[in-house]
Amino acid sequence: MTTRSAYEKLLSQGEITPDGAQARAIEALSALESELNAWGEPGIILPFFKRKPSPKGIYLYGPVGRGKSMLMDLFFENAPTAKKRRAHFHAFMAEVHADIDAWRKGDAAARKARFGQNRGDDPIAPTAALIAENARLLCFDEFQVKDIADAMILGRLFEALFERGVVVVATSNRAPDELYENGINRQLFLPFIAELKQRLGVVKVSGPKDFRLDRLAGRKVFFSPINAENEQAFDALWNEMLDGDKETGAVVEVLGRQLTFPRAVGGHLRSHFNSLCGLALGPQDYLAIADRFHTVFVEQMPKLGPAKRNEAARFVTLVDALYEARAKLVLLADVDADNLYPSGDGAFEFERTASRLQEMRSADYISERPEEA
Repeated sequence: MTTRSAYEKLLSQGEITPDGAQARAIEALSALESELNAWGEPGIILPFFKRKPSPKGIYLYGPVGRGKSMLMDLFFENAPTAKKRRAHFHAFMAEVHADIDAWRKGDAAARKARFGQNRGDDPIAPTAALIAENARLLCFDEFQVKDIADAMILGRLFEALFERGVVVVATSNRAPDELYENGINRQLFLPFIAELKQRLGVVKVSGPKDFRLDRLAGRKVFFSPINAENEQAFDALWNEMLDGDKETGAVVEVLGRQLTFPRAVGGHLRSHFNSLCGLALGPQDYLAIADRFHTVFVEQMPKLGPAKRNEAARFVTLVDALYEARAKLVLLADVDADNLYPSGDGAFEFERTASRLQEMRSADYISERPEEA
């Protein structure tokens, strides 16, 4: 099956609806698929023959939920390349840093065992060679650059990958020119953006529908009390939103600090109440979370009172941040919204949050699209 026929099958089955922006992306991906077919798999090249240059990759960008990951998945599944890899960009970069660290710390034997070579002080070349050996096609989901450590090595790493003929397809919520925006020493990152735009065709995917968020339409998003039935329903909704995607985790950088969330994928976050509100997080943290995730699942929220006034205050700040960003909240709580903080010091201030929670579970709020950066 080709990428185009797989997409048309989803249309004919009614699983997706026609979308002009997606159709343009399919055209680009199908063209790349044909180029990969013509390019062929590597073989023995005689000295007097020059191998064809690798095809130009594709960079799909646009707002959350417009089907970018779905389109890339269709392409990846049908791409005529034996050595290919699909990875969440954050997970990929974590592996890159591990390889770089292993090269720097390893002796000759350890380097030889891991990289197949052992000479030189620069870890970028052997790291790129190791990646290229295992994947001629790299597909990245959620391509974003917020970490200065990533920003400082990406240019050299990708230049080495491109020199080795690796083809890159990526999805991102940001246009290339917006990557690492306002980052430290961003001027040093600009050559990488230029190279990215030269090596990858840039395609915007910003159709009118937010496919992921539509799955919440008409669904229950506030579950109480905490019992087996509601826990099962909460889990089922989470799995439905992920639609088979694996939880890759996410790191959100805030004022030089890093918040790590193990249960995250794309714009979805799932976290225990204590992990979000039991720690000493502040307004900037919650604003960053609301900016990074369009749907937040919070589980095991207890009934609150004066003894948990600090946790309650943080929850108020979290709800305010999500509300202002028009992000969606799915909550598994011990009691309903009006009884989360029923009496005592702080109860009066919590009434506005209870009211917001009622609004955030309404059909109108759920159908509203979040503000896009």
